[in-house]
Amino acid sequence: MDEALLRRLTPGVLAALVRRGADFAAAEDAVQDALLEALRVWPADPPRDAKGWLIAVAWRRFLDAVRADAARRRREDLREEEPAPGPAPAADDTLQLYFLCAHPALSPSSAVALTLRAVGGLTTRQIAQAYLVPEATMAQRISRAKRTVSQVRLDRPGDVATVLRVLYLVFNEGYHGDVDLAAEAIRLTRQLAAAVDHPEVAGLLALMLLHHARRAARTASDGSLVPLAEQDRGRWDTELIAEGVAILQAALARDRLGEFQAQAAVAALHADAPTAGETDWVQIVEWYDELTRLTDNPVVRLNRAVAVGEADGPRAGLAALAELDPALPRHTAVAAYLHERDGDLATAARLYAEAAHKAPNLAERDHLTRQAARLNTTRRRP
Repeated sequence: MDEALLRRLTPGVLAALVRRGADFAAAEDAVQDALLEALRVWPADPPRDAKGWLIAVAWRRFLDAVRADAARRRREDLREEEPAPGPAPAADDTLQLYFLCAHPALSPSSAVALTLRAVGGLTTRQIAQAYLVPEATMAQRISRAKRTVSQVRLDRPGDVATVLRVLYLVFNEGYHGDVDLAAEAIRLTRQLAAAVDHPEVAGLLALMLLHHARRAARTASDGSLVPLAEQDRGRWDTELIAEGVAILQAALARDRLGEFQAQAAVAALHADAPTAGETDWVQIVEWYDELTRLTDNPVVRLNRAVAVGEADGPRAGLAALAELDPALPRHTAVAAYLHERDGDLATAARLYAEAAHKAPNLAERDHLTRQAARLNTTRRRP
């Protein structure tokens, strides 16, 4: 049984049912019934047209559910609209599902969960494990999301920016359990890039590939974080870097700069440097200036302060940091790093310890705690 094939076909089957008039929640249930039937039937009797078979079975399951629901008897007329038997259309409907799952009526977390369920083909259990929440909690979240989008028509114009934001959130979740969300986000973004010609889609894919290329070097054997400057660059995936750079260059050549292209350009400059000391920080600052112009995002300004500290010295970085809200996430950690670069170890150690208490995850907290301990040890030496 080719489960990978079922996973690839599921979004198109679901979109076909919604396009025929099924509401999203009912269509998703019918598709799941069809997938179970495929698991039962196909090993002994594989169909010639797998997608067409799934659409036909799912549509019958949907019609059966409609007939069983007295409150929906008006939908009996849908049976008259059933197309004649024949090969399934070759068009890929997956793109429509991206836009539906990223509907602005949904919260970001619900949009991510629904995208992973409907487009990614992951089970509720897998998504729950990835988010470290109980399966029942994730099932409720997905059910609420499906109810929200059930009345949304697929022919509404899609918002590419919203879809990209959802995929970016999926990527940033990282990986837990048996689902690698970073790899899953790359897979989904590749699908989107194949379906829509948009430089920001290419920019996001390039950004993901360039970041993912450093994955093996990000943690030590004991699971602790390894800062970018200390990573073993020989462990970076050069094939992913080459692919990401090529995709980025093609996108930038279209002269329609967006925030994901600019972020990818920063990542490419890091990837291009043979050593941390050879990083072109001046050019990175210029790209952060572009990002600030595009987004005016305080997190971008925070990252720019780090780059300024590397390009023009820690005092310049601290001056840039002073213009930002101290409540900004990771502001204290950046201040600690810049004070250390400036030689003020006492202040840096205190700020590292303070940042550890604010860390968003255990790995980052442990890293910052070790930084504080390292500086305190250094200061006590005669």
